Amino acid sequence: MAFLKDALKYEKTVELSHGTTRYIEMGDGPPVILLHGPGLTAGANTWLLNIEPLAAFGLRVLAVDEVGFGLGGRLELPFSFGYIVDFVREFQDALDLESSHVVGWSGGGWEAALLAYESPQRVDRLVLVAAGGTQTRPLSQMVEFKPPTYEEHMAETTARYDGLVSSEEATEWANFDWRNAEAPDAVAGHQRLLSHMLHPETRNRYSTVRRLPKVKHETLIVWGDNDRVNNVAMGNEIDELMPNSKLVIFEGVDHGPPLEVPDKFNDLVGRFLVGGLPAV
Repeated sequence: MAFLKDALKYEKTVELSHGTTRYIEMGDGPPVILLHGPGLTAGANTWLLNIEPLAAFGLRVLAVDEVGFGLGGRLELPFSFGYIVDFVREFQDALDLESSHVVGWSGGGWEAALLAYESPQRVDRLVLVAAGGTQTRPLSQMVEFKPPTYEEHMAETTARYDGLVSSEEATEWANFDWRNAEAPDAVAGHQRLLSHMLHPETRNRYSTVRRLPKVKHETLIVWGDNDRVNNVAMGNEIDELMPNSKLVIFEGVDHGPPLEVPDKFNDLVGRFLVGGLPAV
């Protein structure tokens, strides 16, 4: 876990239309953009167990704070899917990337699928991890969002990382995450985003059900059989809808394969991004 201690060395920023965006970059080779899910403390830091191992496959790994998250600028209006998808294109443009592999987890998977549908030429291979989009019901933890105190965050987050890293590293990582909650306008900005993202009309408008059959990219779908957020039936539905996909289900795993079984996840995704579906 030396990378966790050195993560600040790999942090970079780029100026986009909404303001500053923070990202973590490591490695050389074909680019892969990692898109996180929702949450007040979510951001590039979500992928700290995955960045270095994926870079070891000869990939240029770019874990980015999506617009409205992390340490960067916030939009002053309610927004969600359409803005975030265009943010990914703008991020690619800023880094002179004609296209990239895209890995999206949870809400990030929903956005990754929309990007592949809207701009197929911008996506090489696609990985959807416990992705939303086919069922548009709002999630209770988002509807009932209340900003945590620092003490609540530390207790919950260190418990989440328990067993993955040492207690010292878990505390360090939790403090690393907490920076996102303390960024200017973080709480109000997150509430603006949720107000739009959770609206039934928004969620129905951006449903991926009619879009996924049009997404022809090689796609790896990764799920946990105990997912309590997006049940595994959603993974099967996505696989059935997509014409060029493979579903891999991890036993005993909840909503977080990249975090719960990082070694298995990194090996699976790295081999797929380098070799395609026959290597899975």
